[in-house]
Amino acid sequence: MINYQLPKFELPKLKFPKGKSFKSKKRNFSQVLILAILISSLFGFLAAMVPSIYFYRETIALLDSLNIINNNNASFQNNYLSLVSQEKAVIEAVDKSSKSVVSIIISKEQPVYETYYPPFYEEFFGEPFFEFMIPEYRQKGVEKKQVGGGTGFIISEDGMVLTNKHVVLDEDAEYTVLTSDNKEFPAEVLARDPAQDIAVLKIIQEDSEIEVFPIIKLGDSDKVKIGQTAIAIGYVLGRYQNTISVGVISGLGRTITASSGDFYETLEDIIQTDAAINKGNSGGPLLNLKGEVIGINTAIDVEGQNIGFTIPINKAKRGIEQVKTIGKIVYPFLGIRYVLINEEIKEKNNLEVDQGVLIVKGEKGESAIFPDSVADKAGLKEGDIVLEFNGERITIENSLKKIILKYNPGDSVSLKILTEGRERVVNVILGEI
Repeated sequence: MINYQLPKFELPKLKFPKGKSFKSKKRNFSQVLILAILISSLFGFLAAMVPSIYFYRETIALLDSLNIINNNNASFQNNYLSLVSQEKAVIEAVDKSSKSVVSIIISKEQPVYETYYPPFYEEFFGEPFFEFMIPEYRQKGVEKKQVGGGTGFIISEDGMVLTNKHVVLDEDAEYTVLTSDNKEFPAEVLARDPAQDIAVLKIIQEDSEIEVFPIIKLGDSDKVKIGQTAIAIGYVLGRYQNTISVGVISGLGRTITASSGDFYETLEDIIQTDAAINKGNSGGPLLNLKGEVIGINTAIDVEGQNIGFTIPINKAKRGIEQVKTIGKIVYPFLGIRYVLINEEIKEKNNLEVDQGVLIVKGEKGESAIFPDSVADKAGLKEGDIVLEFNGERITIENSLKKIILKYNPGDSVSLKILTEGRERVVNVILGEI
């Protein structure tokens, strides 16, 4: 802490004109007036300086506590305090990461149509009348066209790209990666996550032109705080490459059901942000001010404005490592269809408990137990309630999906089951999906 001393002030030594005295009955009016002005000015000066010096000392103390001032030097390090530090941080974060963000172009063979007039038009009406006729259409071959677009980001120097599963869901489509410097590369899908809206692509390169790609830095989404700055980058509307939008983290731990065409998926424990997310942003990164990825932009609420959702990056790290080591993303598999029990489910089914999962048939009548699955071999059946998974109670806040993701195929776990009012414990070895 730097110590500062108030400057010393001395009252001016005033002298009265010779031969005059305050005791004199005949005082010089002009001299009295001058003296009064001097005294008033002095006290006015003191009244202004003392508060200024006080606030100066308080400001210096505040800046010192923020480490803006060098404690070994009484002056500012750069003699200037920027008032746009957040703007600078956003610019630096984008500069660090944008070269690793790519646009994903989705292409398919599409029919090409041409207009024509039946031969009898010309025979009966002649060419001058064609402009008044209604043409007919017929297919004339096919051509490859862009049918969609999304975003991804590079996670390995050899060109692995992380994106959303719904961006690359079409197995009949072709995918092209467009880098920030406008280079185009064909890409193949290495893995689609069976449990989350995540997929991994691989940029295909010619052996003679191998390129080392810039990797984006992955952050820690468990440390994300509500209110912190969030930066989204994406191929907005499939037209505007690497568009930047800035907002804040609006909420944590959200659960939504998202859809894209015929694709539906329930997403748990995801991040909400008001950084503008539009069509084409899907699969792009949500960054913090360090330029680190904290989420994968995946969905918006169309009923509101700037209500976007992003999958925490920590949820993808396990899958990334699996793709790098075994070439696919796998999860432990129990083999049951179920609904998570809440008050509504409890009352509707007249259940004894208000937690756990109730094993039920699918919406289209699919079997509640997958044939030859772990659950089938353990004797579980429709109507059973799974209360605990390896000692953890299953609740709304701690769902079965959340718990089972902590384990791997081949792990041995215990299940506490409620069957017709009686509890029992069964041990199983998790399968793979």
